[in-house]
Amino acid sequence: MKIAVIYGTEHRGSTYSICQLFLERLQPETSEITEFFLPKDMPNFCRGCSSCFTIGEKACPHYNQVNPIREAIEKADLIIFTSPVYVFHVSGQMKTLLDHFGFQWMVHRPNKTMFSKMALVISTAAGGGMKSTIKDIVDSLTFWGTGKIFTYGRAVAAVDWEGVSEKKKVKIHGDVKKLSDKILHRCGKVKPSLKVKALFYAMRFVQKKFTFNAVDKKYWEEQGWLEHNRPW
Repeated sequence: MKIAVIYGTEHRGSTYSICQLFLERLQPETSEITEFFLPKDMPNFCRGCSSCFTIGEKACPHYNQVNPIREAIEKADLIIFTSPVYVFHVSGQMKTLLDHFGFQWMVHRPNKTMFSKMALVISTAAGGGMKSTIKDIVDSLTFWGTGKIFTYGRAVAAVDWEGVSEKKKVKIHGDVKKLSDKILHRCGKVKPSLKVKALFYAMRFVQKKFTFNAVDKKYWEEQGWLEHNRPW
């Protein structure tokens, strides 16, 4: 199993530490792990130029930073996104990365490899906000067409991993084991959810009926999705 990890911050705190616990549990079945730390590996804000939509993703002024992450995601069986809670949402640098993948949303040019992939979204906070933070990432993953999405949010009542109580760490270790087992069980057997399929067929109808964007329409035609081909 190949894994791509995108960390929403360079700070190696509780969210990072829990991710490492997952990687340790998944290690026996893992052949390759590729990691990206934001903002170091993709520091640029989206300019809103719309070039990725109207010309193609290669026209993005930040293509050289975005593309290595896109390629790692495409090759991975499991994608892990992590972000601590920043004012009840993802870190700014994670939002910046997700903005650069707008072209890959279902309404535009979804990557057909996503429909058979798994994703894991991890978030922690001293208090609350994990649900809304996780949702920020899950929204993009869903509209990318991701086959199966797992989530893990935890209030750790501490500002760093060292400050997390042993009782909470024992609970976290147990949670990680259970969820890792589920991930391993699903590996190689992923099919898109009914929600993802419904989104696909809704967007297929739009692409078939209208031509809002010629680049998108051509992409759907080339995939054969407006005829009988399906990405799963």
